[in-house]
Amino acid sequence: MLWYDWIFWVICVIIIILSLLQGGKSEGASGAITGGGLNVFVKTKERGSELIVSYLTLAFGIVFLFLALLSSVLTGTSGGTDTGTGDSGETTTQALSAIVNFVSTIL
Repeated sequence: MLWYDWIFWVICVIIIILSLLQGGKSEGASGAITGGGLNVFVKTKERGSELIVSYLTLAFGIVFLFLALLSSVLTGTSGGTDTGTGDSGETTTQALSAIVNFVSTIL
């Protein structure tokens, strides 16, 4: 496993923990039985620690997506089938240069 694979696993665990820390929008099991959870779609504002956990989950989700793409590009794997041409090194170099160009235009 390479360095970005270890970071990828750490980000996965952090996202799982942050998802478990988020509070539910309904009253739980008792609200489901008694019908108290009918206001599920009511706009409720997150405040304090709930808002911070929500933002952290979003940020780590974005980092997770970026690392998944980076890992896919660096290892030369994709969802498609292998054509057997043997030019994965060239494709990886082109993909990395495209990512660097994209990031440099954003910053």
